[in-house]
Amino acid sequence: MASPAPALGVWALAAVVGLVTLAFRLSFVEAFANAEGVPPNVRAALRYVPPAVLAALVLPAFLLVDGSLAVGPGNDRLLAGGVAALVAWRTGSVLGTLVVGMVVLYLLRSGLPV
Repeated sequence: MASPAPALGVWALAAVVGLVTLAFRLSFVEAFANAEGVPPNVRAALRYVPPAVLAALVLPAFLLVDGSLAVGPGNDRLLAGGVAALVAWRTGSVLGTLVVGMVVLYLLRSGLPV
């Protein structure tokens, strides 16, 4: 039977790593808590972080099919994403964008004429 010491060590390590991660993240929150203390060029650069992160998360789902680049009419996700992007640009509605994108993707995947 295994002793409880290794399991306790794993939990202790997880707790320490969690605390270090929390401290690291909290340091940035505290450093930038006062927006007046942030230099203007840093504040301007930080405006681009959310769109860059969103693009890094979403674009691979649109552009890759089975791990390879698929930019063309056979890529249903890319077509539906393009239509959804057009709806987002024209209306600014998050709900409308989601609904239209999902309906177009469903129609393309089901074989029904779009």
